[in-house]
Amino acid sequence: MGPPQPANHVWVILGLGFAGIFLITAKLKKKKKSVNNNNFGAFIHNLQLLPPPPPPPPKAPLPLSPLTFALSDLFDIDGHVATFGHPEWARTHEAASQTCPVVSALVEGGATCIGTTVVDELAFGLSGENKHYGTPTNPALPARVPGGSSSGAAVAVAANLVDFALGVDTVGGVRVPAGFCGILGFRPSYGAVSHVGSIPVSKSLDTIGWFARDPNILRLVGHILMQVPYIFQRNPRQIIIADDCFQQLNVPLDRSSQLVIKSAEKLFGRQVLKHINLEDYLSSSVPTLKELSSLKTNGELKVSSLKSLANVMQFLQRHEFRLVHEEWINTVKPDLHPAVSADLYEKFEVSDVEVEHFKSIKNEMRAAVRSLLKNEGILVIPTGADPPPKLGGKEISSKDYWSHAFSLLSIASISGCCQVTIPLGIYEKCPVSVSLIARHGNDCFLLDTLQTMYSTLQEQVDIAAKSKSPRNVVTKEEAAEIAKERGNQAYKDKQWQKAIGFYSEAIKLSSDNATYYSNRAQAYLELGSYLQAESDCTKAISLDKKNVKAYFRRGRAREMLGYYTDAIDGRIFHSVQTCVRQVSACYYISLYFQHALVLEPTNKMASSAAERLRKLFQ
Repeated sequence: MGPPQPANHVWVILGLGFAGIFLITAKLKKKKKSVNNNNFGAFIHNLQLLPPPPPPPPKAPLPLSPLTFALSDLFDIDGHVATFGHPEWARTHEAASQTCPVVSALVEGGATCIGTTVVDELAFGLSGENKHYGTPTNPALPARVPGGSSSGAAVAVAANLVDFALGVDTVGGVRVPAGFCGILGFRPSYGAVSHVGSIPVSKSLDTIGWFARDPNILRLVGHILMQVPYIFQRNPRQIIIADDCFQQLNVPLDRSSQLVIKSAEKLFGRQVLKHINLEDYLSSSVPTLKELSSLKTNGELKVSSLKSLANVMQFLQRHEFRLVHEEWINTVKPDLHPAVSADLYEKFEVSDVEVEHFKSIKNEMRAAVRSLLKNEGILVIPTGADPPPKLGGKEISSKDYWSHAFSLLSIASISGCCQVTIPLGIYEKCPVSVSLIARHGNDCFLLDTLQTMYSTLQEQVDIAAKSKSPRNVVTKEEAAEIAKERGNQAYKDKQWQKAIGFYSEAIKLSSDNATYYSNRAQAYLELGSYLQAESDCTKAISLDKKNVKAYFRRGRAREMLGYYTDAIDGRIFHSVQTCVRQVSACYYISLYFQHALVLEPTNKMASSAAERLRKLFQ
């Protein structure tokens, strides 16, 4: 007898194992060949950090196997000197003695690192240009800048050289290049991912972000880096559109915010949507920022709340950068891009009082966003205000251009909230993107929401791209919704007359919407204008027989009209006939409350009012 032969299933397992190794090796060779032949100027150094061997079956493979990634050249890699976007930095610093934790976590999770990528000089800019190592080529738009500071990492992903890439987002270092290159970019909540082993730019603003083309990969990387388990996926209860931010864009709404609105309606229903004027909300909810915005310079009011917020962000970035790196800059005197040089070499003095003032704004911003979004809310804003600048274009050095960009970027940077950039295709040859923001610490919820919405959102992008008549203005219905939401905010602020004005504007634009009449009626009730309230409610009910709030508000209006008939008519009625009419009126008013209760049995206000009126007949 010969030696015992292995069972068939053993050969199958061995075959699968060798096949897996072959596929991974082939993929890495293909990636390496691609990097060597045409890396779009994204890479500074080619290297390989290999994952541990995959566990034998039937154990599950490593979660990130066989993905490849790159990282911006400001992370510690054992034996490697990071350039920080400048050759003088590499010349004056020693190689790292160990690899930073976030990179180690990705490699241990099964991913293979294949190289380090270009960043702006000292990771301080947003254009993505670097005269020392070359500006990476934007695969989506070669004639325009790729965006920075993590320009090379974004380009590596956009060019399909890697599956994902790491970068640093301080004032937009991941969000901007993701938008410019037409890929996904994620800025996590401040502190959600360890900064250890990365060169600091601004310690209170820095976050470790990442890029991908696939929302599933973006989410998977997030769970590895944030070290959180998968939990039950939640859908958003409210999606809030910052209308004032989108109205500043050159891109039409049907190619930006409307795509999110239609996707949300299809997935979650129209009831989750809310519109807001973000400028007004921040002015009322961030008192220290309002104080800063109202200061006068040369007799003129300072900039809006968002631009004030952008100024705070830029101030903190420069102040904290200089605290850490000013001695090196003054000693080495590196050759810097004029825009970076102007920020870092000019005289810059700041008092402790000013620093504390800006810290107060950060705390108030985080509280304001938490109050707005709560646990399951999403804020929708444009990622950027303008298209990517042309290479060598004047916009790159334009303070106005970057001021517009910083106004939007400062929302997440100052509040410390998480933000994801989502590509929305191409409009007039330029990539378009939108951003979703969730409150601080709600990173997994935001990544889940992205995964849920992404396919439907891209379907809407395709539909809009095929449309032959893109519109540059909102429809009457959209304008009416915006007016209604402004009315709602005015009502919330107890500005009743202002709310009535907005609701009236909505009715003029869309006269067959019961909600507009019912909302205006509520504002009339607050002012004691019961006849107008009764009339609006009757109109609302004629348009929507199931409008519970309209029944309740009409009941309240008629109740008050019944009590004050004498005052309205200007004379006193003492006759029995008048008393009978008033009692009859109260009886029918009670019926309206009961009707509301039929439609909504748990309405406590209607129940209380109906009970109060029933006692009149006992």
